[in-house]
Amino acid sequence: MSTGEVVADDSAARQVAERVYGERFETISQYVDILTSRGIEWGLLGPREPERIWTRHILNSAAMESLLPRGASVMDLGSGAGLPGLPLAILRPDLRVVLVESLQRRATFLQLAVDELGLSDRVDVVRGRAEETRLAVDVVACRAVAPLDKLVRWSAGHFLPDGQLMALKGDRAEQDLADAAVELKRRKLRGEVLTVRADQLADPTQVVVVRRAV
Repeated sequence: MSTGEVVADDSAARQVAERVYGERFETISQYVDILTSRGIEWGLLGPREPERIWTRHILNSAAMESLLPRGASVMDLGSGAGLPGLPLAILRPDLRVVLVESLQRRATFLQLAVDELGLSDRVDVVRGRAEETRLAVDVVACRAVAPLDKLVRWSAGHFLPDGQLMALKGDRAEQDLADAAVELKRRKLRGEVLTVRADQLADPTQVVVVRRAV
């Protein structure tokens, strides 16, 4: 692959991930094995996802890493199969991560994964809805959970006054931000869309970042 050439298939993306994760690649590979076996068996991942697991799920989640402050506490809201929380926790040992998931099956999957990956000293699983929990964090992170206005309503109490919401949103990020304008104004928040990538050869992705308005 030449410099500036974005990965075109998942085998190439795996090579990129090996460079991104370095000495932690064995752990992220173990997580991928969990996703593509138990994750599919339990219905948390579609049967076609293994062929794009590195591009669509691992590198996409890891792209958010550059935005996270050192030593941050992170809530993965609606964690599902652990995305983006577990790829971020594996990549960044300085992070304290809480995986919040309302469904029992998914919460059980997450706890098993955390234990098997040896992350239980700094990754917790909380079963429940975000709006029902009493957690204060530096960053609320999420991926493919809900429109931005709903995410703000569910999470503002967890990251305000000085934290941020970071939502992986893809191509509709600008529209989603515009659609949330009323909710953001009501809460005196501001949002912006940032384009990030896990590596110069990884696909770019868009993140909506929401903070308190200055």
